[in-house]
Amino acid sequence: MRLSTKGRYAVTAMMDLAIHEPKGPVTLADISHCQSISLSYLEQLFSKLRRQNLVRGVRGPGGGYQLARPASEITIALIIAAVDEKVDSTCGGERSCEGDAPCLTHELWCGLSKRIYNFLDSISLEDFLNRPSVQEVIRRQDLASDRSAGIHTLTVN
Repeated sequence: MRLSTKGRYAVTAMMDLAIHEPKGPVTLADISHCQSISLSYLEQLFSKLRRQNLVRGVRGPGGGYQLARPASEITIALIIAAVDEKVDSTCGGERSCEGDAPCLTHELWCGLSKRIYNFLDSISLEDFLNRPSVQEVIRRQDLASDRSAGIHTLTVN
């Protein structure tokens, strides 16, 4: 099973928003630069994230995007689902492995898909941001960019 760039980039961009939430809206250009994600690709992803009420746009000077909900309420599974990504390890979907019937190992792959979904649904942006290894990446990225104005210890509310 492989998660496509759509899901990975959406999670990365949402993490970037959550990291910089205390400082206000973040532009897609900023996320594009810091996370090395194409601006046009981010625009497509944020259109879907906005429709699912995970982000909201702020217009005008100092505008950009913000989380539409607290980081504690946004799970990784919600983000992936919002961009139409399926975390599916099955051999052919619900029951279409061998025509209309499941194949010999279908139950195994369905079980794996459920575990992956439950794992991703158990982790909020806030949970992930508070991991020490993630905090180290945040410090490294902030030092390498012009966004290093004091975000070194993160407390997300």
